[in-house]
Amino acid sequence: MAFRISGFGAGAQEKKEMVPTYEVDVRTIVPRKSLVQVRFPGKGMALTYFNDLFDLKVGDRVYVDGKLEGQLGHVVDVSYNFKIKISEYKKVIAVVSGKGGVGKSTVTSMLAVAMAKKGKRVGVLDADITGPSAPTAFGVSECQGASEDGLYPALTKGGIQVMSINLLLDDPADPVVWRGPVIAGAVKQFWTDVIWEDVDYLFVDMPPGTGDVPLTVFQSLPVDGIVIVTSPQDLVSMIVSKAVKMANMMHIPVVGFVENYSYLECPDCGKKINVFGESHLDEIAAAFGLPVLARLPIDPKVAQSYDSGKMEEVDTTCISGVISHLEQLD
Repeated sequence: MAFRISGFGAGAQEKKEMVPTYEVDVRTIVPRKSLVQVRFPGKGMALTYFNDLFDLKVGDRVYVDGKLEGQLGHVVDVSYNFKIKISEYKKVIAVVSGKGGVGKSTVTSMLAVAMAKKGKRVGVLDADITGPSAPTAFGVSECQGASEDGLYPALTKGGIQVMSINLLLDDPADPVVWRGPVIAGAVKQFWTDVIWEDVDYLFVDMPPGTGDVPLTVFQSLPVDGIVIVTSPQDLVSMIVSKAVKMANMMHIPVVGFVENYSYLECPDCGKKINVFGESHLDEIAAAFGLPVLARLPIDPKVAQSYDSGKMEEVDTTCISGVISHLEQLD
């Protein structure tokens, strides 16, 4: 059986010229919705494509239209030995916010921990290149290692796979002073060049706003759903609207909203205090026909756990509604 897959070489610029077709034999099982990287040892070339069409089995032949590391017109012997690197993903969930400072990274970490507690294999891709914090939350400081096939993400005590730019810097306190396209390229490499091992849920911690990185993620990654994190403030209507409209433009479903810093519970009497005023999220959610999945309190214990790298010890009961919706995604 043979298939034709469209793709492009890692690092290659997409152009309108005709590109060669490469014929490769499948030497290992390639599940649908897997990232496949065909490497040609000794040639210093690779072709990466996302297999979103078929479950390929050993013996199938794939015809890949694309470029090998931008070397247009290079002919590869079809019998040449190659290796296939597979990163399998079942669900990719982007956690976004229209503005910074709403606790998006905290929510991402809690979602990952909650899914891991349910026995799922979980990954966290920290796409906030200029403000990375996932390693701090999970108490990891370096990747597991690397091979000719790619980079292995850090692994937490609870088995959560984490990839962040801070794992690659000599000093985590060093700033990443890069222009937008370079930052977007780095995020894309976290997807193509990192070996995520059999991930049931990959949570992408997005930078705030609707700039280069969110656009790159939505165009390059097979995002199954978006969780929008917000806070109870008057300007929430405009901020949420931008996030929802961008998701609609990219044809990616919004799972729903999570309102963080929703209230503070008095430790003495249990009364809920609306520190940031009354919430208007219900009206906004109704206008878009989307659910409010959870309202999270201001909890000093969560902040302490985040800062000390112990997020896996946090009680995630308050976010169970989000988990239920994510499990129902097709």
